[in-house]
Amino acid sequence: MTPEERIELIPLLEASREEFLDAASGISEAQASAKPGPGKWSVLECVEHVATVEERFLKRLETAPRSNAPRVDKQKELDLAARVPDRTVRAEAPEPARPTGRFASLAEAMDRFNANRAQTIRFAKDSAAELYWLSLDHPRFGPMNGSEFMVVIASHARRHAAQIRETKTALGIV
Repeated sequence: MTPEERIELIPLLEASREEFLDAASGISEAQASAKPGPGKWSVLECVEHVATVEERFLKRLETAPRSNAPRVDKQKELDLAARVPDRTVRAEAPEPARPTGRFASLAEAMDRFNANRAQTIRFAKDSAAELYWLSLDHPRFGPMNGSEFMVVIASHARRHAAQIRETKTALGIV
């Protein structure tokens, strides 16, 4: 990955972090646990899910095997950046990524999200030259390189920032 490409990825991760933090701001602990309806997640559950997925994805990136040659597909990166945050297509979280009440409070969940995102950004910076060489499979998006996985991480936070905003609106939280 060239320095120019790394500069694109880090701001993407940072911007999605800010969008996610902004979406979850202004919510009391009581509001964070409220669900907008049957089968809907609370804000706390959304934050738990995002923190859990990012932690799992980062562990996968850290142990991903190297491919024989770098695979660069900028169009796939662009497609993922557009497709993942799109909430018009419902996606069912796999069992290990579903909220389980892992965090006692929104503050605790947000702390974990922030810690995970800091690690993700650090990994992206430290491994920039290797990201296109990493080879992983995603259950929904198929074979991916490390850069594409980073795009999914950033876009996943954006997807759930939108869900949090929808939840706040449904609950009448301004």
